[in-house]
Amino acid sequence: MDYVNLGKTGLKVSRICLGCMSYGVPPSGPLRPGSNQWSLNEEQSQPFFRQALDSGINFFDTANVYSTGDSERVLGRFLKANAKREDTVIATKLNGVMRDGPNGGGLSRKEIFFEIDESLRRLGTDYVDLYQIHRWDKTTPIEETLEALNDVVRAGKVRYLGASTMSAWQFSKALYTSEKHGWAKFVTMQPHYNLLFREEEREMLPLCLDQGVGVIPWSPLARGKLARAWDAETTKRSESDGYAKSLYSKTAEADKRVVDRLGELAAARGVPRAQVALAWLLAKPAITAPIVGATKLQHLEDAIAAVSLKLTADEIKSLEEPYMPHSTPSMS
Repeated sequence: MDYVNLGKTGLKVSRICLGCMSYGVPPSGPLRPGSNQWSLNEEQSQPFFRQALDSGINFFDTANVYSTGDSERVLGRFLKANAKREDTVIATKLNGVMRDGPNGGGLSRKEIFFEIDESLRRLGTDYVDLYQIHRWDKTTPIEETLEALNDVVRAGKVRYLGASTMSAWQFSKALYTSEKHGWAKFVTMQPHYNLLFREEEREMLPLCLDQGVGVIPWSPLARGKLARAWDAETTKRSESDGYAKSLYSKTAEADKRVVDRLGELAAARGVPRAQVALAWLLAKPAITAPIVGATKLQHLEDAIAAVSLKLTADEIKSLEEPYMPHSTPSMS
């Protein structure tokens, strides 16, 4: 496994981050956003955590909303029993609705102070390495959010701050505001970025490169669409993942051309499609570590192998050639 600095910080992270959305079982009843029908229970999740550690992955990303907190619980229990805290980098997120009531989500000072303590309790740790805002909160002044985040850093509960899925102007405003007040700044951005969705190349990635911000993209395999042939059999996740349909259904014809080109190159290389798709991401200078989810051990094996797979400039050009511009989904 290779390791790189997280943005311009001194923190070293593995080039693959294990995404933990698929681990942990939500409570019974209607599913909240962030929970899903394909998640693995604690016993089923453990082989993936073990495989990650054994492969040199030290970077784990979860969120308070994943399985309504159970993702944090199962990740925290495993790492506490099987790894030294100082050797692991734990990232979590907040903003989504966690409970009923007017203050059950968002990025107010009240909610940030409450949710960081809840995440620490579930993770079984005294601090989070990377604390990220999951989305922009249109109902809370960004100054309030950033000052509260600065305070949890100063309190020792958080080492670094990150953000996810917003417009470049919003991220730029947040960076400027923090610098203006002398507050802890966001050191990472977690955008939606893969071979099927490259709109972040217009503004967000250049901004991150300019500001020295580490980029840790989510859905690097486009919810599995880049890991199999276009007409392959559906999976339990693809059948029930309504969010994936909202991301890609309107661009099916253009996306198929990209997936077909990916398949041709993977066949020529004699490697799985997922390895090529991730190797393409890892070749981008802005990318620190793609966040890879895994519900089969082969998923992590492919991700780890991608770190050593180097594509030529011609191969990268071939993969990118069929792409057509996409409309940007709502950031809320």
